[in-house]
Amino acid sequence: MPRLILRVIVVMSLFAFLAPGAYAKECTDCHNEITPGIVSDWKISKHNENGVGCADCHGDGHTTAEDVKNAGIPTPAICGNCHEDRVEQYKAGKHAAAWAAMKAMPSIHFQPMMLTEGMKGCGGCHKIGLKTDAEIKELKEKSGGFGVASCDACHTRHTFSVKEARQPQACQTCHMGFDHPQWEMYSSSKHGVRYLLKQSGVLPEETAAPTCQTCHMQDGNHNNLTAWGFLAVRLPMPADNQWAADRATILQGLGVLDPDGKPTGRLAVVKAANVARLTQEDWQRERDRMVKTCNGCHSVNFAKGELEKGDRMIREADHLMAEAIRTVAALYKEGALPKPSGYSYPFPDLLTFHDAPTVIEQKLFVMFLEHRMRAFQGTFHANPDYALWYGWSEMQRDLTEIRKEAREIRESAGKHAGK
Repeated sequence: MPRLILRVIVVMSLFAFLAPGAYAKECTDCHNEITPGIVSDWKISKHNENGVGCADCHGDGHTTAEDVKNAGIPTPAICGNCHEDRVEQYKAGKHAAAWAAMKAMPSIHFQPMMLTEGMKGCGGCHKIGLKTDAEIKELKEKSGGFGVASCDACHTRHTFSVKEARQPQACQTCHMGFDHPQWEMYSSSKHGVRYLLKQSGVLPEETAAPTCQTCHMQDGNHNNLTAWGFLAVRLPMPADNQWAADRATILQGLGVLDPDGKPTGRLAVVKAANVARLTQEDWQRERDRMVKTCNGCHSVNFAKGELEKGDRMIREADHLMAEAIRTVAALYKEGALPKPSGYSYPFPDLLTFHDAPTVIEQKLFVMFLEHRMRAFQGTFHANPDYALWYGWSEMQRDLTEIRKEAREIRESAGKHAGK
C-alpha cells in the first residue's frame, strides 16, 4: 500500500511538472527553432503556469509551416473566455473605441495604408480598439493578419504580464508626442518623478507614488475614462454665458453642432466613441472617482481644488480657441477663403485639418489638437511646463498668427476684387 501511494505521488508530480507545456510541445519544439523569443516569453508567463497553451489562444488550425495563416490572432473575445470581467470593463471604456475613433477622422482615409492598417502611424496605437468582423477580415488581407488583437497593446506577447501593464512605461508608446503627450507630462511631474525614483530604488518601495494606472485604471478597472474625455468638451453647457458660447463654437468646429447650434450626425459618432461626457451625471461620476483616488495621498479639499484649476484652464483655453475658429469661419462666410471641399457648412472642420490647404487652417488645427490639449492636460497632470509653455503660450502665439493671416487674406481678397 505505501508503495502504491508513492507511485501515485510520483506520477502526479510528473504530471504537474509536464502538464502546462505538454500539450504545447509540438508548437514549442518548432518555434524554439523559428521564433525562440515567443517560446521563452510564454514559458515565463502566468499562462504557462496555469496550463494555458498555444491552441487555447491561437486555435488548432496551424500545425505546419504551410498553414501559418490558420493561426488565429486572439481578439478580446478570445481573452474574455478567461478574463470576462476585465474584457467587459475594457469594452465600456475609451480604449475599446480607439479604432472607431481613428476611422471616424475624415482625414485618416487619405493617409498611406502603412500608417493606418499597416500599424506604422495612427493604427499602431489605435489598434487597441474593438473591430468588427469585417474590419478584422480587411486587416488580415492588408496587413498579413496582424493588428487585429487589442489586449496585447498593454499586456505584450507572449508574457501577457499584469506587472508589465501596471507600469507607467506600458502607456508610453502611445501616450507621448503631438496630441498625446501624457507620458512626458506625467514622467516630468512630481508624481512621475517620485515613481521613477521608486522604480530605480532611490526611494523606498513603500513610497506613495502614483502611476498612470493609479489614476486612470483604479483598482485595475479597464474602462479607463476621465471626466472631460479626450476632447475636453462636454454637455450640458456651463452656466457661464461666455464659456457656453465658446464651447458651442468649438462643438461647431468639431462638426457636432451646425452653424445654427443644432446637433449633427457627428454627435452620434462622438457618443459612440465615448470621447466626451454628454450628461452631468456621467461627468460627475468620473470626477468623483478621481477625487477618491487623489484622496489616497491628498485631502479632498486639495484634490477638488487642483481638479477645478484644470476646469478653469479649459475655460480660458476655450476662449482663445473659439476666437480662432470664428476668425476662420468669418473668412469662409466672406468668401475670402474657400470653405473645405465636401463639408456642408461654412465653418472650419477641425477633424480634417490634417490635409488643410492653407497655413491659417493648418495653424487652427495645431492650435486645437496640440496646444489646447497640452494646456489643459498639462494642468490636470500637474505639469506647469506643459500647461504654460507648450500649451497656453503656444495658443497665444497661434491666435496672434491667425489674426495676422486673416488680415493678409482679406487684404489679398480685396486687391483681387478691385481688379
